Amino acid sequence: MSSTEDYPESAAADSRTLADLDARLVSCRACPRLVAWREETALTKRAAFRDWEYWGRPVPGFGPATAPLVITGLAPAAHGANRTGRMFTGDQAGDLLFATLHEIGLASRPTATHLNDGLELYGVRVTSPVHCAPPANLPTTGERDTCRPWLARELRLLRPTARSVVVLGGFGWQAALPALRQAGWDLPRPRPPFGHGVRTALASTDGGTVPLTVFGCYHVSRRNVSTGRLTPAMLREVLVEAALTAGLPVVRPGAG
Repeated sequence: MSSTEDYPESAAADSRTLADLDARLVSCRACPRLVAWREETALTKRAAFRDWEYWGRPVPGFGPATAPLVITGLAPAAHGANRTGRMFTGDQAGDLLFATLHEIGLASRPTATHLNDGLELYGVRVTSPVHCAPPANLPTTGERDTCRPWLARELRLLRPTARSVVVLGGFGWQAALPALRQAGWDLPRPRPPFGHGVRTALASTDGGTVPLTVFGCYHVSRRNVSTGRLTPAMLREVLVEAALTAGLPVVRPGAG
């Protein structure tokens, strides 16, 4: 398997299904710093997880291949998805995200602990612009750009059903917009700035009549939640609006 920097672009372009894309993605070794960090973390582990066999590879997206709603974040957490092998699974960010998705009827359970915990997402695909855990949770812009073909191809394969995208955080916003353009949607000029609760509709570049609506949301990071920058109610509001825009039925807390 290629370890050169052109691997993401060529391997992503050759993927015809999301399953094929995910299978190719987990073999990627294009970013030396990220490869070293994810593998070192998988060997040294955190004391609380010393009995775990860490995933220690790129983490693919999670959710149905016909999802109308896509959620994209930043990157796997070193002791979260880098340990469990599933996006947002096993860390505090995922605790809030999946609990909220369950609350509004888009996930089968409120917790996500490991690959075989039975969690299913209903009409939602969760992914990320960077698929390897970065040191200090901060990918470089070069690593972001190297990883972009995976997200762009994932979005391209989701085009037949995708109707809305929730982007978590400013880094994710800057990464998602170019990927959306590569996947076949037209970006307005100037590019819309990131902000919590912002939304922008993107027209298809191939003559499609159904726009894609992109929503901004503060990241579900432990810091944002602990400081109150993002509250559960704020996250729920964005996810409900995005789900309704995507045509998904939602449960409104307190209704009935």
